[in-house]
Amino acid sequence: MAKAAIGSLLRSLHSIVGGVVVATEESPAPFPTIASLRGDHPLPGRHSFAAAAKIAEVTPAHRSNDTAVVLLSGGTTSLIGAPLKGMSEADLTGLYEMLLGSGLDIKEMNAVRKRFSRWGAGRLALALAPAATHCFAVSDVANDDLSVIGSGPCSPDTQTASDIEAILERAGLLSKLPQSYRDYLTSVRRGTIPDTPNRNHPAFAHVSARVIANNRNAVDGAAAAAREAGLDVEVSKERLAGEASRAGEAIARQLIARRAAGDRGHVAIWGGETTVTVTGSRAGPSGGGRCQELALAAARVLHEAGDDAAGITLLAAGTDGRDGATDAAGAIVDAKTWSVILGTGRDPAHALAAHESNGALRAGSALIGRRETGTNVNDIVAGLIE
Repeated sequence: MAKAAIGSLLRSLHSIVGGVVVATEESPAPFPTIASLRGDHPLPGRHSFAAAAKIAEVTPAHRSNDTAVVLLSGGTTSLIGAPLKGMSEADLTGLYEMLLGSGLDIKEMNAVRKRFSRWGAGRLALALAPAATHCFAVSDVANDDLSVIGSGPCSPDTQTASDIEAILERAGLLSKLPQSYRDYLTSVRRGTIPDTPNRNHPAFAHVSARVIANNRNAVDGAAAAAREAGLDVEVSKERLAGEASRAGEAIARQLIARRAAGDRGHVAIWGGETTVTVTGSRAGPSGGGRCQELALAAARVLHEAGDDAAGITLLAAGTDGRDGATDAAGAIVDAKTWSVILGTGRDPAHALAAHESNGALRAGSALIGRRETGTNVNDIVAGLIE
């Protein structure tokens, strides 16, 4: 994204006086005046905190005739995640980990995360004002909501402190929040601390923002590749959502029904993002991501179907090449995967119940290794009937 923007700006005779690129891996700087840094994902760490500090160095002292370009993608919330002044870095990382295992969807998670993040909830737009700011976003959220993508660094906040408390209360997390975070929400609600900027804030008069790519592009690309391979293709009209294990079970049953109806050489494709709800003392699903949990749940249904699932293969993976805090992008399973895992001495049912899909799928040689794709537009699930 940065390379393309730089090329366009140079062709239009703009001077690029500074900037910073933050990605999941270190890479060469795309231009002499631009710094290239690594951030942490899916949990912010020391690299993210350093990246957030670097952004602070390049944002001040802009004039009204300056132009700022913000290139935003899924993962931004963590990549440049840093706490508000007076809050600890460890508490912010703990909050992110707690939210990942909460079962909340991305809109609810980012509504919470942006409240406590240095650059979320329009705070980057405030720092760049009065420069004309143009935000181009690659979307990883439902309905391409710019206030949700990357926690909306250039978009006004649409929710109040009371809304955030209500989300946390419903998820059973409000009492688990660090005391400084609870005090902050209370102070904002009472008006003793300023709220996040809303749409009436003058800084947003200088901002334009639009989505340039989303999950539909990935789904359409997968569908085109399948058609080129001579397959009959069906793209689901429903966005992939809800609890990962239940989604995997439902998809497996759909594929079995398709096979029973006589479909062959058929591929069904879903796009979106599921959630994983972790109960008990564990803070987050470190034993596997949502795609791995979906795949393992589907493997059980395919296994139980026996011969009725012969020739069915399912892939579930993150388009960013990462699935949770693991070394995998996702997994590929079929009717034999469950039995293979059992044959290694592991109990896949226990792994599924304990949200430890990574180890089980590794034993079954079903993992897709983590990789750098250069984008993040949610997840893809593809079911093939040979």
